[in-house]
Amino acid sequence: MIFIVVKFPVKPEYADEWLTTVDEFTQATRQEDGNLWFEWSRSADDPTTYVLVEAFADGAAEAHVTSAHFQKALNVLRPLVRTTPSVVSTMIEGATGWSRLVELEVD
Repeated sequence: MIFIVVKFPVKPEYADEWLTTVDEFTQATRQEDGNLWFEWSRSADDPTTYVLVEAFADGAAEAHVTSAHFQKALNVLRPLVRTTPSVVSTMIEGATGWSRLVELEVD
């Protein structure tokens, strides 16, 4: 599994409408073969920063970054961010999805 987290530092004037702005991109990505999840959160510390948590089955990320909707999103989002987004991207061998947090097990 390819696990990716991206922090988007959004210009303040676009922060409140960010989720609407990225909705077309989000929906298209969620429909991709191999997309496991694609979820946005707003930072509790900085309301102008959004965090994207995404995962793809092995081998599916290349199709994502070469897709027409990804290329379109780059052009739409570039003028809306304050600085280059930060990313952590890693392969997690053998993983196919979320695991349970056994330290906080609830029956």
